[in-house]
Amino acid sequence: MSSWLLYCRAGFENECAAEIQGEALQRGISGYCKARADSGYVTFTSHDPGADLFAVLALEDLIFTRQWFAIYALLNDLPLADRLTPILRLLQQQPHQYAEFFIETPDTNTGKELQKLCRALARPLESQLDAGGLYQAKADDRLHLCFLSTHAAYVGYAPLANSSIWLMGIPRLRAPRQAPSRSALKLEEGILRLMFEDEREQFLRPGMKAVDLGAAPGGWSWQLIQRHLFVIAVDNGPMQEELLESGQLEQIREDGFRYQPSKNVDWMVCDIVDKPKKVTALMARWLVNGWCRHTIFNLKLPMKKRYQEVQQCLTMLHDELIAAGIDATIRCKQLYHDREEVTVCVLTADAAGK
Repeated sequence: MSSWLLYCRAGFENECAAEIQGEALQRGISGYCKARADSGYVTFTSHDPGADLFAVLALEDLIFTRQWFAIYALLNDLPLADRLTPILRLLQQQPHQYAEFFIETPDTNTGKELQKLCRALARPLESQLDAGGLYQAKADDRLHLCFLSTHAAYVGYAPLANSSIWLMGIPRLRAPRQAPSRSALKLEEGILRLMFEDEREQFLRPGMKAVDLGAAPGGWSWQLIQRHLFVIAVDNGPMQEELLESGQLEQIREDGFRYQPSKNVDWMVCDIVDKPKKVTALMARWLVNGWCRHTIFNLKLPMKKRYQEVQQCLTMLHDELIAAGIDATIRCKQLYHDREEVTVCVLTADAAGK
């Protein structure tokens, strides 16, 4: 059997499992998941021992998966005095070399308690990989160790080209003191995760115009201003005074669902808390009417059938854009800085693609 481990937000294991089973099946790989509530991870096992998910599915196409790797084995009885010897013995039996390694845990309170152990193992593991001929700077793969306890760890690998560059799939971002709210991190992560580097350089250029719907107190507007965009902040609530004095922001006190721009803009961003289908309809209206070229927005998820709700919203958006003759790339991810929500990025045809 071929198996994979997928990290997700704790509490979203069922959504992660449903998504990977569905996406794999669409690509001809049937299998089953094991998911424990609030564990922060899911395992998927294919019925076909030769199946290769990495070859047919990209991590960026999965909404609820932060990071993934193919599993060699779960080692349950690691000796506390020497955890690495059994791991190295297992690795010597595998056909891979590794350009780097991640020693990780699920993103849970239990996982946080294991972080000190993970850091302590890093230097000895590096030395032993090198001594064992398993380290190769130009290798295509990364070694993954996922510790579930002090004596149990999943061991596996992921291709560098089809996995997250961040440990546990979580970017380490810091909230600047001058930002109006921590929501600035959410948009920063969305830009990093949902746009390729060349897209960020080309389509988030200084001097571009953006509208921020539901802007107060200004976290998302602040993030755009840091990238030297000019922002129209639409909200009846108060904005941070420093933003109003920046010369790059104009506030319009109006309801975000009713506002229409006097001129088309490059970007519209939206973090309005409302029903996901209502927000999706608003986003589609902006794109179809040409009021903006590209958008990043959040969808707040219901308590039940969250994956189905996301699927319905994305399908509705896709269908409306196709009907309007708009060729666009739609990307969606549950970010680390998202909670009961997902973040969507839509790039029209002239922006999408690596």
